[in-house]
Parts: sequence; structure tokens; C-alpha cells
Amino acid sequence: MDLGLADRVYVLTGASRGLGFATAECLVAEGARVVISSRDGDRAADAAARLGADRAVGIAADLADPDTATRLVETARERFGRLDGALVSVGGPPRGSAAQVTDEQWRASFETVFLGTVRVARTVAAALTDGGAIGLVLSTSVRAPIPELGLSNGLRPGLAGVAKDLADEYGPRGVRVVSLLPGRILTDRNRELFAATGDAERARAAAEAAIPLRRIGEPAGVRPGGRVRPLPRRRIPDRDHPAGGRRRAARDLRSGRARTRGHAQTGS
Repeated sequence: MDLGLADRVYVLTGASRGLGFATAECLVAEGARVVISSRDGDRAADAAARLGADRAVGIAADLADPDTATRLVETARERFGRLDGALVSVGGPPRGSAAQVTDEQWRASFETVFLGTVRVARTVAAALTDGGAIGLVLSTSVRAPIPELGLSNGLRPGLAGVAKDLADEYGPRGVRVVSLLPGRILTDRNRELFAATGDAERARAAAEAAIPLRRIGEPAGVRPGGRVRPLPRRRIPDRDHPAGGRRRAARDLRSGRARTRGHAQTGS
């Protein structure tokens, strides 16, 4: 099935592994080109090499750095000549309940997880003059707190609200902003969380028992980029603007193992 992504260009943060890299693979397989970032420059470069030097570029970038968002947009334009959207993902914050984590951990996580995500989303949205799509990879903590992940429980729901706010603002220009709420996917992050319990196998078994399918998903089985596909910009009559797009987006983003939530007025 042709998703209409040939020669489109996307920025993906935190994409040297896990869901971000799986999405990059999907995009490249559909003919798109990508700029992927990671705090580890060597890892980003290696991931880009695996995707193909003519289709991907990897750069070292920390979302806590105020210049990162602009640098990502500029890299896409300088290397590939255009920009059509972004998938914004960031590594999970430190483990611990909201009461246990320190003030410094709260501040550091806010700078990276929250403010860093906001900066990339608004910078990319402002650059999408011909429409496009932005996906924020959040967590099911948006819907209900997850034990021992107090920082995520506090920050991710706020980002879902930011996505809705951005969607309302940029929707009339044909820019869709969506939140993706993946459940248990066997990424390095989840392996670390299982290991932190002291009995990884038991923790995994308990997690699987709470899932209707009784299994944890694999990154390649989610590939949110295949769902959040940008459509050509089209004019949206005012009478059609508020509600219809949200319903269409919910259908477009729904998948079996990834819980998603759409916010954009134009189809998120």
C-alpha cells in the first residue's frame, strides 16, 4: 500500500532505537527521508547508516538545549530541501514516585521531556508552511498514572494538552498535531524498568498478564509514522473546522497495540 510518503522529509527525535527507529525504518521504506537525533551522536550516526546514507542523516541533539529544535529544522532543509513533519520522542525520565524524585530531577525532566518537546513541536509547526503532521510520543500515563513513574505521570498529561492547543492553533494551516499513547512495547526503556524491579522476568510476566493479548508489543509492530501520514494541504471551510477532523483522526491513528489519541482539528 502506497502511503504517499515518497520524498517527504521528517525529523524524528530520540530515534536511534526503539519506537523512533522503527518509525524511521517505516518512513524510509515508503520512500521518505529522515533526520534522526539522539543525545549519543555515534548511535544516531550508526542508525542513519543502517537506514541508508542517501535517505537519512543522524545528529547528536539534546532536547534540553534551546537550539536543538532550530538545528533539526535547518538540517532537514539543508540536507533534503524541505520538511513535512516530525515525530517527537524523548527518553523516559528517572524512575520513582512523584514524592520520591528530587527537585533537581523534576527540573531536569521538565527541561527535556516537557519543554524540549514543546520547542520542537512549535518550531516544526511554524516551519510547515504547506501543511504536515507532528506526532508526540507520550505514554498511557496520560490516561492513568503508572506506578513508580511519577515524573512521567506529571509531565506527559500536560504534553497531551499542549498537543491539543497546538492543533487548534495550526490546524487551519493544514498542520495536524497528534498525541500517541503507546502501551507496553519491548523497548530498551521497558527492559530497564523491568530490570530495576530486581526480577525482570517476573516483572515482564506481570505486565503481560495485564494486557488482553497477554504479550508485550515489539517496536516494529507499532510504527506510528505509518499511521500519522501527512496529507497534501487542503483548504478547510470554517464550518467544517472544529469536530470532523478529530473523528477522522481517531480512526486514522487507531492500532492494535498502540494506544493513540488525536488532537489536531484537521485530521489528528
